[in-house]
Amino acid sequence: MSERAMPRYPVYIPSKGRADECKTARTLLDGGVPFRIVVEPQEYDRYAARYGEERVLTLPWDNPGSVIPARNWIKEHATAAGYERHWQIDDNVRKFGRIWRSRRLKCPPGPALKAAEDFTDRYENIAVSGLNYLTFAIPQRDSAKPKDPFQLNCHVYSCTLTLNTTPHRWRGPYNEDTDYCLQVLADGWCTVLFNAFWVDKQPTMTMKGGNAATLYQGDGRLRMARQLERQWPGVVTVSRKWGRPQHVVNWRKFDTPLRRKPGLELPTEPNEYGMVLKRVKPPKAKADHAPQAR
Repeated sequence: MSERAMPRYPVYIPSKGRADECKTARTLLDGGVPFRIVVEPQEYDRYAARYGEERVLTLPWDNPGSVIPARNWIKEHATAAGYERHWQIDDNVRKFGRIWRSRRLKCPPGPALKAAEDFTDRYENIAVSGLNYLTFAIPQRDSAKPKDPFQLNCHVYSCTLTLNTTPHRWRGPYNEDTDYCLQVLADGWCTVLFNAFWVDKQPTMTMKGGNAATLYQGDGRLRMARQLERQWPGVVTVSRKWGRPQHVVNWRKFDTPLRRKPGLELPTEPNEYGMVLKRVKPPKAKADHAPQAR
């Protein structure tokens, strides 16, 4: 078997209050992917004891009230280190996967991240790319209408590869990921959300820690939606979905096409990034039971 691929850009995990339950760190450790957890100073000792001092970075402040200052600090840290892009992955990702022949299979995180990097670096105008959620990376079982491997110019959440050279910053305190994507799109950049690979993350408000309890208190969801509507009039409206207030973005307003880098030669052979198929459990009736990518 060929050597399993690993990401070339640095991977950061902003985390708060989850030293004992940082699911993304566990997932990346199991996959052998290097990463750094970014925490507030009062939590450094607990995270360092759990994941090793070499994997923990300390923010220059404590209790800022949201993850947004950490996101901007991470971008600055990666830029100062000389990287063109960097990954930010939320701390509640349980597993990575891929779409294979209309089935969702678990796969190692390294190849998933590396494949996304390789595609992104083919183009000169992608500001943000990333992996879709398991819930929305729905396989298309009709072979006559295959599922698109990626979506262009839309939201990218929770597992993002960000270009460091743009001037954009996360703003808040709410919906910073949607706002960031809208900023780059409004300035003529592209975003790419991969369906070919996905992440499975613990649902919001089902884990201790983080800033969710503060942000979502009371009418927090309505405040979040209204703020984004005020920031992006004519692009964002507020509706009610899934029994709660929700912002609705008209992504169709953004139609910038991808621009391939001049002189780029695309590979002619498929690249499995070191993954092979292996059945890990017996088949079950009426369920996806194909082998898993390992």
